[in-house]
Amino acid sequence: MPSLGVSPRTRALVNGAFGVTLAAVSGQGASDLGLTRWRSGLRWGLAAAAVPVLGSVVVAAIPALAERVRPSDDDVAEWVLFRIPVGTVLCEELVFRGVFDSVSPNRSPIFFGLWHIHPARAAGDSVPGTVLGTVLAGVLFSWLRRRSGSVLAPALLHYGVNASGAVLAVRARNVSAR
Repeated sequence: MPSLGVSPRTRALVNGAFGVTLAAVSGQGASDLGLTRWRSGLRWGLAAAAVPVLGSVVVAAIPALAERVRPSDDDVAEWVLFRIPVGTVLCEELVFRGVFDSVSPNRSPIFFGLWHIHPARAAGDSVPGTVLGTVLAGVLFSWLRRRSGSVLAPALLHYGVNASGAVLAVRARNVSAR
């Protein structure tokens, strides 16, 4: 997608559509995805998402940690309200926890890690570090999916991690501008 030169908003829409389409053509129905167990997914997901959100609050409150956050010039509302939930969470959770976990649960986290090679390169981050980190996140997301019985739980945790990180990066930009 990045090589097509489309806008970030269009990329988010295409990614979201890809996740929904893959889940649909794979035969995964609402019950298979655990959407009929939405209460369990909501309970587990909100509890899990509280951890990265609270972690971001702690980082923001401690100047020595806050100054280590890479600032971002991105529009936080666009990221938090659209690009993260549609282009990242919807796509990746349907693909990796919805479809791949049902086909190859032991390999799904590895594929999830490999999926993040290009974003790591684009951000100038360590590719091995990013892949390892996202493989470990994938293990946690897959465990949460199995434990809760719903793809909603890892989706909420995934959103909590990414959205709190985006808010923290924009806050770092505002602090460094002072």
